[in-house]
Amino acid sequence: MTTIQILWADDEIDLLRSHILFLASKNYEVEACQSGADALDCLENKSYDIVFLDENMPGLSGLETLNLIKTKHPDLPVVMITKNEEESLMEEAIGQKIADYLIKPLNPNQILLSLKKNLDHSRLVSEQVTSRYQKAFRDISMEMTSVKTYQDWTALYQQLIYWELELENSRDDTLQEIMMAQKTEANLAFGKFIENNYAHWFNNPESGPILSHQLFRKYIAPELSKEQSTLLVVIDNLRYDQWRTIAPVVSEYYTPKAEIPYFSILPTATQYARNALFSGLTPLDMKKKHPDLWKDDIDEGGKNLSEAAFLDAQMKRLGLERFSHSYHKITNVKAAQKLAQQSSELANHDLNVIVYNFVDTLSHAKTEVEVIKELAADDKAYRSVTKSWFSHSPLLKIIHHAREMGFKLILTTDHGTINVKHPSKLIGDRETSINLRYKTGRSLTFNEKDAMVSKEPNSLGLPSLTMNSSFVFAKSDFFFVYPNNYNYFVNYYRNSFQHGGVSLEEMIVPIIICDPKP
Repeated sequence: MTTIQILWADDEIDLLRSHILFLASKNYEVEACQSGADALDCLENKSYDIVFLDENMPGLSGLETLNLIKTKHPDLPVVMITKNEEESLMEEAIGQKIADYLIKPLNPNQILLSLKKNLDHSRLVSEQVTSRYQKAFRDISMEMTSVKTYQDWTALYQQLIYWELELENSRDDTLQEIMMAQKTEANLAFGKFIENNYAHWFNNPESGPILSHQLFRKYIAPELSKEQSTLLVVIDNLRYDQWRTIAPVVSEYYTPKAEIPYFSILPTATQYARNALFSGLTPLDMKKKHPDLWKDDIDEGGKNLSEAAFLDAQMKRLGLERFSHSYHKITNVKAAQKLAQQSSELANHDLNVIVYNFVDTLSHAKTEVEVIKELAADDKAYRSVTKSWFSHSPLLKIIHHAREMGFKLILTTDHGTINVKHPSKLIGDRETSINLRYKTGRSLTFNEKDAMVSKEPNSLGLPSLTMNSSFVFAKSDFFFVYPNNYNYFVNYYRNSFQHGGVSLEEMIVPIIICDPKP
């Protein structure tokens, strides 16, 4: 076992001999010096794991020494030790990124705790997480056999997300593999649940979860007010685990007062789910009520170009004309920057809607761009890239400005995505839709174990392309591939993020309602 090397600088170091002996008995090696200058010399000649630094020393003060240490050794943890309990001193030391702040007289266990917190933190956390997940694994496996309602599935999925994030930095790769296998097992069972219950929810809305077309009326409309403007942000393709990753960034500006899971409709694709959100209608009703706006899969042109018109129609239908609103779709960084620069104009409206397409763009780029394939190689990396983007995005600046203007914030998405792993052969005619996770058309031949089929699309709130057309949705992490050039397309699309099918990641997504922080 490697001995931890400690540098301890204190002009009264002789009075600390008992502490140094105590640390030696715990297998820590302490090198002592009596000034800041001596500490800097020691650091020039030797590497240390941590520095204990007295705040009040002759010559260079502790804070001055701290600043010089951090200039050359920014990642070296420094523990400030002082008799001074002034708040301003603590704030200055914390501002210089100290690892800990200890007040004299020192207690040996207090020193030991600081060392473990700074040097053994990752290992101790990893060991504790491993131990807790091993216990939770059995509970989750048992729960999986007894889930019966959409509430049960929502709770189970949130548990799986919690453990996936907890295990993210675990040193035990095997445990992470077990976690992913458990999530795959859950997705297979979830597919059967959706197969057995989804159609029933359309005929009996009170028995099911809130679906895409019910979201605006249920959760967004009641928040609208003439006294306080609302910013509604719809981030395309944002999964629940990605929300949990960016939530701490949002919380710097807003306090979530409600986080509510809802279910994206099938297909979990922008054309269907996002249009349903803004229209407040199922795709079948959209086609009936707005034939000029709705486009089927086989129609020419963009399928999600009428969201603003759908929103206008829904607000009129709900009697919300008294609330002025704006709609902004952001598809590139220039448009985002322009809106951020002009965000003060949002105060002219009671409701401001922003549809932000970055995460969708990222998921598609992962299929096509080698650099993105490496940056977002798996779910963990996908979350990391999403957080990095959000933390430095014009969208966050817009959210910041909205907080300054006192806006309420509602953040949601239209559907999630899943990292597809397993190909499933499918045969269709030339008019079969092209999405990898769902197909609609006539005479579809496919593996029924891998997919959910609806031969009566109207029962799912979906329009039929022809009299005999059906919808097929890939379950779990399967993706459809035609037999022609099968191996090429399998290699091209495997381990890419897709949407349109039936999975926990695609269907169970959040809406978050937030109040501005003062």
